[in-house]
Amino acid sequence: MANRVKLSVLGISFSQVQAGAYALILAEENGVRRLPIVIGTPEAQSIALVIENITPPRPLSHDLIHSIFKHLNIELAEVFIYKFENGAFYSELLLRQYGQEYRIDSRTSDAVAIAMRTHSPIYTTEEIMKNMAIVFEEGVSAFSGEQSSENEEEKVPDDLSHLRLDTLKSRLDEAVREENYELASRLRDEIKRRENKS
Repeated sequence: MANRVKLSVLGISFSQVQAGAYALILAEENGVRRLPIVIGTPEAQSIALVIENITPPRPLSHDLIHSIFKHLNIELAEVFIYKFENGAFYSELLLRQYGQEYRIDSRTSDAVAIAMRTHSPIYTTEEIMKNMAIVFEEGVSAFSGEQSSENEEEKVPDDLSHLRLDTLKSRLDEAVREENYELASRLRDEIKRRENKS
């Protein structure tokens, strides 16, 4: 399908403005667009273990699912992030077993964590990339948690509603330059929300 964009996991960014949250950074294959998705701590830890090639002493939930797939001869053919609605990304797993195909609804963070263990491809739509991705022209770091969270919280408060649209766009540009994915994601969402209302 020409409308699909293949993604890879670039890394995880520590949230600068939301305690206990992380941004999963997905990178467009052969492109400069990055898709930040806010995820919880357990999912972030599960994905980070794969990134760092660490095997936990006992299997995590995603490891267990991987083992079940292996023992029951189930192939995870792909993960497809097919929709963004009401602040959430929607994904599905395409499973194959003995010639049958099954599409299973999944949280995106879980889907990606399993795909990383099974080395399965991850796709999204061109529409999602067009509306939700952020463009980084230069080389990017997979982890951007080294920046000062105090400075970021001073620059952009939790409530963005009182900031003018031009201010939001200016701060989005600044967040992109500083490779602060999670902050850029929040600013992008607020800009899109306002533009859709007008």
